[in-house]
Amino acid sequence: MDRFGEIFTMLASPLWNHPARMQAFSRFLMRCFAVMLVIGVLVWLSQRPVFALKQIQIEPVAGQTLKHINKPIVKQQVLETVQGNFFSVRLEDVKRGFESMPWVRHANVRRVWPNGLVVSIEEQKPFGTWGGVDSHTLMNAQGELFAGRVSEISDDVHLLDFYGPADASQEVMSLYQKASAWFKPWGVEVKSLALTERYAWHVKLSNGMKVEFGRDEENSDKNLTEERVARLFKYWPQVQEKWPNRVDAVDLRYANGFAVHLAAANIKKNDVDSKKSEQKQ
Repeated sequence: MDRFGEIFTMLASPLWNHPARMQAFSRFLMRCFAVMLVIGVLVWLSQRPVFALKQIQIEPVAGQTLKHINKPIVKQQVLETVQGNFFSVRLEDVKRGFESMPWVRHANVRRVWPNGLVVSIEEQKPFGTWGGVDSHTLMNAQGELFAGRVSEISDDVHLLDFYGPADASQEVMSLYQKASAWFKPWGVEVKSLALTERYAWHVKLSNGMKVEFGRDEENSDKNLTEERVARLFKYWPQVQEKWPNRVDAVDLRYANGFAVHLAAANIKKNDVDSKKSEQKQ
């Protein structure tokens, strides 16, 4: 009880009756004042016009050149829309603003003392059209879609043609890579690939031939499609021997074989008669 009484008396007595406590409290107040003064000065300095953003440097990422981005126009758009100065600007907002522009895949933004920004841009590299040459959508090599037109691309860039549901671009790219590997032994390239709404798909090769695939091959057994392609390669010499250079389409949607379609302009009457006789047998 005596100890409790001493503590209560010390707390209840005025602060100025205790010089040591008074000095400690005074030092605390002085430190708080100094900190607030420094903060106030820094805030005042940060609002000076010298720190207002005036310079934006746009550069490509290593190994790239910017072919589709007009630097003066982009700089002006950013300066008109960016909020804040060197200290207060939110770099993530600037990054999103750049990445929302056509032909910009990724952007990296950093500050440059005292009133500038440097923006490193990875420009989109078109790999193919999406929905036809008249579409305003292109696809890059990662299977990502972006806004762009064929007329904006130089003539020396050859684009493939891709078709499919709007949310299936990644799957279309995956199918393209598989088909390219499958038909490489033939010495041909995939020129177009279409994925239907029911997720059946077909490719057109550089030799003009079209190859049909079904949906079930990909979903039920990952090796089933490769087996059917291997079967096509195995029996292809026999097909070519019977109809040399006249097959314009192959249908692999059969469990135990494949169907071929002959170019209508090259089918002769005796071929038709031969087919009819084979059917009768």
